[in-house]
Amino acid sequence: MLELWNEIFNSSLPFLRYAFIVGLLASVAFGIIGTFVVTRRITSIAGAIAHCVLGGIGAALYFRVEYNLAWCHPIVGAIIAAILAAVVIGFVSIYAKQREDTIIGAIWAIGMAIGLLFIAKTPGEVDLHSYLFGNILLISQEDIYITLILDIVIIVPAILLFNNILGVCFDSRFSELRGVRVKFIYFTLLIMTALTIVLMVNVVGIIMVIAMLTLPAAVAGQFTKRLWSMMILSVLLSIAFTSTGLALSYQVAMPSGPTIVVIAGICYLGSLIYKKVKSARVK
Repeated sequence: MLELWNEIFNSSLPFLRYAFIVGLLASVAFGIIGTFVVTRRITSIAGAIAHCVLGGIGAALYFRVEYNLAWCHPIVGAIIAAILAAVVIGFVSIYAKQREDTIIGAIWAIGMAIGLLFIAKTPGEVDLHSYLFGNILLISQEDIYITLILDIVIIVPAILLFNNILGVCFDSRFSELRGVRVKFIYFTLLIMTALTIVLMVNVVGIIMVIAMLTLPAAVAGQFTKRLWSMMILSVLLSIAFTSTGLALSYQVAMPSGPTIVVIAGICYLGSLIYKKVKSARVK
């Protein structure tokens, strides 16, 4: 393991170095937004947004190949689809009288279906596997810059609106009575979640986005009592999961995304067992 990290930092394996940097940068957003998602209990909404991302990726690939639009990068389509899905789901959650879970499930399925239809009509072969399950080892230097920009766009509002988001996560009605623009804050949280999901696509893929959005925060929640400390621990755990999973997957020649998620899952189960045993001893 130590030899691998020496190779990464000695520039003999630039693709691994890029993957490590992106994992490090993205983990900051994972930890912060994941904490809000777990606290606000909007995991199902985040899942719907994640799967709608495939629609944007499929459309971007189609227009890029069919009409030779070089600027139409898959991540552009992913950002547009994620934000659009967040806004639609936000309106449904606040204003629609129909069952919220039914609407979310419909948007979830329709987003993926649109993406698959666009990919089916795209000339040539499309590596759908890398989008569904992630391939952090294919990260380029351009992806690092994109990740950094998205990180800033996500983190700055999270810091500036921290107290308002905190209030909305725990008690929306009380926050509204205190003069907080609850609907605006809720939409902002959904959009930040959407952008975080776009970051995750490169790391663990669309299918396993929910794991990295919730598991680090869930583990952190077992050992902290304040939101800011939960957030910090969640960021550190995300960094640990992504870097360890990356190194292990490279050494054993396994897909990086599933390896990262399995490590996170084992740690989550371990934290539950630890808390259960500890509470039993106290009793």
